Amino acid sequence: MNGLNKGIRKVEMALRWDPSPAGEPPTDLDIVAGTYLADAPGGEPAYVVHFDSRSPDGTITLNRDSTDGRGFGWDEVMTLELDRLDARYARVVVGVVIQQRPGERTFVSVRNPAFRIREGYTVLAEDDFGGVLGATAATVAEFVRDPVDGWSLHDGVQGYEDDPAAFTRIMGRLRRS
Repeated sequence: MNGLNKGIRKVEMALRWDPSPAGEPPTDLDIVAGTYLADAPGGEPAYVVHFDSRSPDGTITLNRDSTDGRGFGWDEVMTLELDRLDARYARVVVGVVIQQRPGERTFVSVRNPAFRIREGYTVLAEDDFGGVLGATAATVAEFVRDPVDGWSLHDGVQGYEDDPAAFTRIMGRLRRS
């Protein structure tokens, strides 16, 4: 680390949305995080963390999972302990997917979606998916490791029109400018 700069160390990704109206099927959004090796930062993810999973070393954990947006506050929460992540990983990409059952859904059909990324009490990024209303999934953050300065955040929402399985394979492609 250079001087007092330690980079980003531990972040919380929080996601929320309102439940579907009465009589409609529940809306289910999921946080996903993919890790990428230093020798293939734009290739296939080394592993992906999502509902019912966690990273092999416990550095990325889904703390709260909702299948319908019911509850108060943030419906899904994921903790990423970047400072503990093995040195062979150079990137972590975080995204949100909309489960596509019983039919195709996009962010325009999700009631009041929003996310927040923070380190401690400092908000690093937040958005309401308003720029990707026609998308079925979106990347919301890319954390990149610098050997000297540590982890930094490249935020910005980028939409995709893929099913959840395809999205997790392509979400780490190097971002468009």
